[in-house]
Amino acid sequence: MPRKSILAVNAGSSSVKLTFFTYEKSPKVIANAQVSGITAPPPSFKYTHKSGTCKEQLRETLNTPQDAFKYLLQRCFSDPELSEVASTDDLAYICHRVVHGGDYDHAVTIDDETYHRLEELEDLAPLHNFSALEIIRMCREDLPSVRSITFFDSAFHQTLPECVRTYAINQTIARSNKLRKYGFHGISYAFILRSTAGFLGKPAEKINMIALHLGSGASMCAIKEGKSVDTTMGLTPLAGLPGATRSGDIDPSLVFHYTSDAGTLSPSSTKEMHISTAEEILNKQSGWKALTGTTDFSKIAVDNPPTPAHQLAFDILVDRIMGYLGSYFVKLDGRIDAVVFAGGIGEKSPLLRKTIIEKARCLGLAIDNVANEKGPADDQSIMEISQGQGSGPRVLICQTDEQYEMAYDCYQTHGDSE
Repeated sequence: MPRKSILAVNAGSSSVKLTFFTYEKSPKVIANAQVSGITAPPPSFKYTHKSGTCKEQLRETLNTPQDAFKYLLQRCFSDPELSEVASTDDLAYICHRVVHGGDYDHAVTIDDETYHRLEELEDLAPLHNFSALEIIRMCREDLPSVRSITFFDSAFHQTLPECVRTYAINQTIARSNKLRKYGFHGISYAFILRSTAGFLGKPAEKINMIALHLGSGASMCAIKEGKSVDTTMGLTPLAGLPGATRSGDIDPSLVFHYTSDAGTLSPSSTKEMHISTAEEILNKQSGWKALTGTTDFSKIAVDNPPTPAHQLAFDILVDRIMGYLGSYFVKLDGRIDAVVFAGGIGEKSPLLRKTIIEKARCLGLAIDNVANEKGPADDQSIMEISQGQGSGPRVLICQTDEQYEMAYDCYQTHGDSE
């Protein structure tokens, strides 16, 4: 009997999410399972399948993403109502989201050669790749009969022009150490591009757009004729827009004035993962949490913010977005099909969307307040919130789905070979 499922894995330092999909051209969700709070016990478990959703706090000790991954597999495989995925024998592929893919411009099947290259990339992005690579290691050892495919957030941006991706530093050192702009959130941008093209009824290679993936990690991307031509993140996801705990763009010298220990190892470093104090501060101790004390943007994007600091955090994010929006509008020569909001904040904050579009009215953008407040339905991947639909650059909301994008691309690439 042919294998019938694709497992998409999205691992972070404190959470692991699994989604099982049917193995077909337009994959359908079979079940979702997630463990969160790995670094802040007790961990919590959330499970959604055809019988409904259950949530619970776990008594089990899950210290690492691998522990969480093993626990999730065991829970799913032991569920009698989840007959489609009773064991690894039912899996066609495991798709892993990996943030940093170096120079890879496409997803790769893991073998000895590609695994070795991923090990080398770990030094380039220890803060972002470590959790995913630990699970890939485990799958190679414990699930050798199931092929693993890695999908890279940086792959979508391999089309960046040389002048955009190159930093003005010594190029011999830059090439030797692979120091350039890579860009991230690419799996999401691939989904957004494909969804927008379908919504507008145009081929993806004909689409010009500015996409905003706004969440606790936030970025923007200028897409010209279906290809990334600029994006806000750089060598790492730290560059560009501020996030929940990330500083975003700063003067490169700032961190050395912030602390004299910038180059020392952070206490959170381990034998396997080396993190500098500077990386720890700018990635985990900055952003709107540093300004307001909360990482929850829904408490910041309100009509009557509780403190001036909350208003300042909102204004800073808007200001940085506006700067990139104007820059990308010029880079696309003003010929834009759509401005698209995505990500947890982009999809759920009517106030942020309204503020940005109203400030960008000189670019011909306008918003329908009723549609904007309503937002998309749960099963609606994309919707329009433009005022006077079709009269100028369209304003859209896309409920991006990186898990689905991996499963979709996996079948498009490998489905006919089964």
